[in-house]
Amino acid sequence: MRPNRFFFLALILFLLAGCASGQPAQSALPVPEQTFTPTATQPAATRMPTETAQPTLTPTPAGCQESGGRVERFTLESAAVGRPLGVRVYTPPCYDAARSPGYPVLFLLHGQSFSDDQWERLGVPATADRLIAAGEAPPFLVVMPQEYYYLKNLGESTYGKALIEEVLPWVEANYAACRERACRAIGGLSRGASWAAWLGFEKWELFGAIGLHSLPSAASGSLRYAWLPQIPEDERPRLYLDIGAKDVYYPYALEFEKFLNEVRLPHTWQLNPGGHDEDYWSAHVEEYLCWYAQGW
Repeated sequence: MRPNRFFFLALILFLLAGCASGQPAQSALPVPEQTFTPTATQPAATRMPTETAQPTLTPTPAGCQESGGRVERFTLESAAVGRPLGVRVYTPPCYDAARSPGYPVLFLLHGQSFSDDQWERLGVPATADRLIAAGEAPPFLVVMPQEYYYLKNLGESTYGKALIEEVLPWVEANYAACRERACRAIGGLSRGASWAAWLGFEKWELFGAIGLHSLPSAASGSLRYAWLPQIPEDERPRLYLDIGAKDVYYPYALEFEKFLNEVRLPHTWQLNPGGHDEDYWSAHVEEYLCWYAQGW
C-alpha cells in the first residue's frame, strides 16, 4: 500500500517544527558565549547584566587532578570599537579563582583575516597544558581577543584602545590575573605582531615582554621617534622576534632587527625555515610559550 501523501506532509511539518524549536548546534567551546556591556563611566570589566553573566570558573579544591585547561569565549560590548568583541580566555588546569597574587597573563593577537580562534587552532591550549604539566612553565592565563576591522591602518584603528581600556580591565576584574608588569606579556602573529609592537612599546609600562612572530612591516619609525626614547633603559621590555626564511615579509623583519641592534635593545632573534602561514606558526608555538614563561 502506498503511504498517504498527507502522512508525508505531516511528517515534514513535524521535523521542521523540531528544528525551529530545538537548541542551536553547540560550538567547539566548552561554555556558551556571554555578553558584557560597558558604560561611559565604568570599564567593561565591572559592568555585568546579571550574576550569571560572570565567568563561571570557580576555585578548584586542593589535590585537583585535572590534566587539561579550559578555553571559554565571551563577547564584550566595546564602546571603543562600536561593536562587540569576541574574547577567548584559556585558564590552566586546576585554575584557582582565589589565587593570590594571580596568574601571569599572555595576550595573543591573531593575524589579518583570521579570528580569535586562530591561536587555539594553532595549539596554544594543548601546548600550555603540556608545558605546565612538565613543570616547564608556571600556570598562566592566555587572552585571545578578536579584531574585526583588520584592514584599518593601526594608527586609525580603535582596536588598541579597546584592548587597553576595555579588555585588560575586564580580564583583571574577572580572573585571578597578576597585575604586575613583569607577569604580563603581549604577542601576535602577522598583523597581530604589528599590534603587539605598537601596544607593547606605546604602553610599555603595562607589558614586561613582547613577542613579534612574522612581523609583516617594520614599525621602527614609530618606535624611534615616539616610544622608545620614553622608556627608561632599565625598564625596556623583553623582546622576541622570529620569522621564516621564505616569508615574503622577511626583509621587513630583518630591517626591524637591524634597528633593534642600532638602538642596542636586547632581544631574541630567530630565523627559521618556513613561510608566512599557519604551518610555520603551529610548528613554533611551544618555543613561543617557553620564551614568554621564562620571565615568570
